Amino acid sequence: MSDRPLIAGHDAALFDLDGVVYLGPQPVPAAAPTIAELKQQGVHCAYVTNNASRTPEQVAEHLVELQIPTAATDVITSSQAVARVLVERFPAGSPVFVLGAPALVDEVARAGMRPVFSVADQPAAVVQGLSAAMTWHDLCEATVAIHRGATWIAANTDSTRPTERGQLPGCGAAVAAVATAVDVDPVVAGKPHAPLMVETLERLGAESPIFVGDRLDTDIAGAVTVGIDSLLVLSGAHSVADLLAAGPDRRPTHLGADVSALLKPAREVEITDAGVRCGGQTVQARGNSYEWQGRITSGEDWLDAAWALANLHWRAASAGTDPYVIMEQLGPRPEEDR
Repeated sequence: MSDRPLIAGHDAALFDLDGVVYLGPQPVPAAAPTIAELKQQGVHCAYVTNNASRTPEQVAEHLVELQIPTAATDVITSSQAVARVLVERFPAGSPVFVLGAPALVDEVARAGMRPVFSVADQPAAVVQGLSAAMTWHDLCEATVAIHRGATWIAANTDSTRPTERGQLPGCGAAVAAVATAVDVDPVVAGKPHAPLMVETLERLGAESPIFVGDRLDTDIAGAVTVGIDSLLVLSGAHSVADLLAAGPDRRPTHLGADVSALLKPAREVEITDAGVRCGGQTVQARGNSYEWQGRITSGEDWLDAAWALANLHWRAASAGTDPYVIMEQLGPRPEEDR
């Protein structure tokens, strides 16, 4: 295994926020020192979020409070991606029904559109984000507008959002409520779809970025969409069991406990006659199950075994094996890395 840190060869690190840099108001402990070291090494750090309920300025202020100095220009939100879609599809001044937080309303206005809040205003589009103030009446108004021909644009379809209290319903839950009453699918601006990812890459101009995320279906799939490297971290929504079940369109390039993995050597796998090896861990298929060789005495050992296991599992050595059963065999990650 090379001693070079994972970040070597990358000129930019793109971070998801919820579950990667913070959990609600609480920081992920490794985030601030890791990002400070990355900046010291000349790596451009940017923050890419599906959350459309806060402005880039508000996000930057939150990061500064968490001891992560950030400019608003380094924050790219799904509300900005929504604005991109609107500008590409509608002339300036078009009425747009906005179902979301004030930050989304402001972004729609900055894009040159006219935010409206009633079907009576004959909106050309319905834009849907997440808002704690959203009511059933709002959902009904959006549904009627879509039935009348308005183009439906969703900031994201994340079913959950990680917080310090655990997983809560995300924007996707509200999008699903509308979806049950209409016969069209929304245009999705956020990850894993192209608008937010393209907006990010065009703004940064990075030659070799890496995306760091905690969700396979949005962060990692978004990186796959635009063909860049990715790191799945286990500090937020998805687990190794989810990783094992991931299809080719949502498999990360790397695995780590948290963002500090960027400063450690990348996990490398080697295919051997005995199976798949990563670090001191070797995993091989045994019928409909797996077994591994090597002592697991630390969190890093456990992650090595999990990464070897994922790579072997993806090679369909035992395609019918339940990933949660596999994880029971591996056991929990040692507490030192939690």
